[in-house]
Amino acid sequence: MAVIGGIRRELKKAFDGIRNEKLRNNLLQALPFWVASLLTGLVAVAYTRLFALAERGTAYIMHLHLWLLFILCPVCFIIAWWLVDRFAPYARGSGIPQVMAAIELATPRHNEKVRKLLNLRVLLIKVSSSLVMALGGGIIGREGPTIQIAGAIFRRVNEWLPSWWPRISKRNMIMTGAAAGLAAAFNTPLGGIVFAVEELTKTHISYFKTALFTAVIIAGLTAQGLLGPYLYLGYPDVSHLSGSIFVGVAFVAILSGLASSIMARCMLGIFRWRSSFRLNRQHVLYAAACALLIASLGYFVHEQALGSGKQLMTTILFTHDKQVPWYLPLLRMTGNVFSFTTGAAGGVFAPALSTGASLGALIAQSMHLSESNTNLLVLSGMVGFLTGLTRTPFTSAILVLEMTDRHNVIFHLMLAGMVASLVAMLVDKHSFYDHLKVQYMHDLLKENPAQTPPAAQTPPAPPPAADPVSPPSVG
Repeated sequence: MAVIGGIRRELKKAFDGIRNEKLRNNLLQALPFWVASLLTGLVAVAYTRLFALAERGTAYIMHLHLWLLFILCPVCFIIAWWLVDRFAPYARGSGIPQVMAAIELATPRHNEKVRKLLNLRVLLIKVSSSLVMALGGGIIGREGPTIQIAGAIFRRVNEWLPSWWPRISKRNMIMTGAAAGLAAAFNTPLGGIVFAVEELTKTHISYFKTALFTAVIIAGLTAQGLLGPYLYLGYPDVSHLSGSIFVGVAFVAILSGLASSIMARCMLGIFRWRSSFRLNRQHVLYAAACALLIASLGYFVHEQALGSGKQLMTTILFTHDKQVPWYLPLLRMTGNVFSFTTGAAGGVFAPALSTGASLGALIAQSMHLSESNTNLLVLSGMVGFLTGLTRTPFTSAILVLEMTDRHNVIFHLMLAGMVASLVAMLVDKHSFYDHLKVQYMHDLLKENPAQTPPAAQTPPAPPPAADPVSPPSVG
């Protein structure tokens, strides 16, 4: 603390020496975003490398003896659940609903509740639990957790500001952190910005657009500087497309939107059932049963039922082996359901993308399409399945576009997102994340019944903005 105090005093001296008041205020407003973005990029890179190492560990163990899955999966699933349950209950799951809840609760009255959702302990447990799940073959991703991690970093940096610093909106700080986290996780700066606008923001973006853009750029450049200028997937061939391929894109979007929204309803039903558990041994038994089920799928059916699915996507898109078993989408969906509902940490972004990819490939092979047309249906399935979960068609389309750098199919991907979103609305009016956000808010506010939000079927309107809004000079 003495070191932090010394840094604060030196900063005050330095900024007091700036005679131009407007320049001084702009720098003071911008510096917290820059520092938090740099930290987010560094943490995202470390997390990415650790997650890849955990998945390679799973592959190594499977290569030694496939039957070891029946030991590895239950042990890892139980440890991953225990870490969350014992040390940070709000680190469970994806992390995006927690960030959404924190944004709605980001008022002085609810500071303590926001702190429970976004703090350094949550950050550490989020990373630890998800890595253990990945080592155990869990069908989870690191992208949603990275968003919660970034939100925690931005909130903490905001807390460290001394009393003489110009006040910065906590809500805008958390929203910007989420966008920076997504950009660093996928190396998709536009996706991070669109995600903030489409999914998170309830205030006018003009208030903090500069902060948002610079945070995404700094976090993305930090990750890119350490990992290299990579694409999340690569450059699939989508040239010489059929003129009637729009029909196939729409068909894939319909199926993927329906499948993902039904999968979300299944997970929500399991969460409601698990809420009746009163004993820890019930949660342990459920985690062990999920692990044994997933180990059985990997051992008896197909090894691609395990893991985040990134290898599956790259195999389909970048090799001539585009044939997938008819049951692979069902395997991926089943594995995702029983990994995500254990109560451990882990996201659904990458599993959703890989499930959509397998569904698109399956439909393409039934239509006997060329490799380039197949690739387009694979990308459309990725957009459609992710949209069915998140109800953010433009974010999904931009993410897949930036992952592959295939700008010539932007209209195809946007069509897939819009069709999937409309179809998913037939199953449920609200997104999977909206339902989970309401549940987190209910858990936080239930000690005061007057503040408890409505049931998950009717997500609440955002609370009034009691927090100060960053001035236009920084956004």
